[in-house]
Amino acid sequence: MASLLDLTSAYKTISKVAALGNIGVDRIKTKYQPHADNGYFGPGSVTWKVWSYPSSAVMGFQRSVTIEMLDPNLHASVEDSGGVRGRSRTRYERTMRYFTLVAVGDTASAAKASDVLVKVHSKGIGHDPVTGGRYDSNDPSSQLWIHMTAWHSILYCYEIFGPGKLTEAEELQYWEECAIAAQCQTIDPDEVPRTREAVRAYFESWQPRLAASERAQSMARMILHTEVALPPNQPKWAMPLLLLLSRFAAVATISTYPQYMRQLFGIKQSAAIDAMVQPLMRAMMAAINGNMYLYDAAWHWLVPESAELIMPAILEMPAKNPITMTPREAQRLYGYDIPSEAHMDLRRKQQHRVFGEHAAPSDEGLRESEQFFGTMNGRAG
Repeated sequence: MASLLDLTSAYKTISKVAALGNIGVDRIKTKYQPHADNGYFGPGSVTWKVWSYPSSAVMGFQRSVTIEMLDPNLHASVEDSGGVRGRSRTRYERTMRYFTLVAVGDTASAAKASDVLVKVHSKGIGHDPVTGGRYDSNDPSSQLWIHMTAWHSILYCYEIFGPGKLTEAEELQYWEECAIAAQCQTIDPDEVPRTREAVRAYFESWQPRLAASERAQSMARMILHTEVALPPNQPKWAMPLLLLLSRFAAVATISTYPQYMRQLFGIKQSAAIDAMVQPLMRAMMAAINGNMYLYDAAWHWLVPESAELIMPAILEMPAKNPITMTPREAQRLYGYDIPSEAHMDLRRKQQHRVFGEHAAPSDEGLRESEQFFGTMNGRAG
């Protein structure tokens, strides 16, 4: 409790910097290049509005990836890859970059990234020790679960730690855009819920299928130690504050879990803590969002590869070609199969290696992905 109260002084410092205003924003613009086009959604879209809010980079992301672990098949895939436990920082950067590419990136880069992702996921196959069945990272149902937990968590954290609920029209547009973004994965877009009620029904339908083994609980707790994903080699003098802020972010994320998820994770947090942490985090996010220097510094420090994508959008830098197109249009234009039909030979080969020869899958696609998601050691590709 005392550590949370100590954050008041940290917030006051941030507020003083925010009060300096946005003088010299043009200087920030010189750091970035305009996008080739306006991507899948473009200026004025609800996706740009919600996904660019600073809560998406921490609580929104943290909420989505922990909830994902409640799908036993997905958790088995993540555990077997070793990326989250062994390369937490790298996995965070690469995942954030993919979602940011889809949300605000140019169409050519986003289309290529989603095509490469199918290759990467082709090696995410194996046996699930919890259910006794097989898992496949390209499975449409599993991909829809990932997609919905991400888009719902980003919006929910925007509502809790940001300006509040969208208007009815904005929310309908958001879910329509969510369905458009689903075209980047092996999902059938017709399966994507498009209203708040349909989204709620979707998560209710998944509730009986959710489970948290000891390994899944351990994974969630590790991710909730936010410091595991922070940039490396921080100065020693900064670590006490960074650890405090990391714990604060985790407590804020937990405050958004419904009770049944807390029970699955084995996490207890009182309603009093929930009530205290949310307005303080909301104020902190508003301070960062209200000042371009703070906003730029926060994104560039936390996820520099994603900052290069998000900053031209938030700075309203005109794209070189002011067009938007859907993922399906982009896939046709740039010569990619739709994800559900892409790289079938590779996917069959991986299936044979794993289930026929009982060998490890190949790393085909993994190195290629570094150009689009960042290298495996976390540096820019």
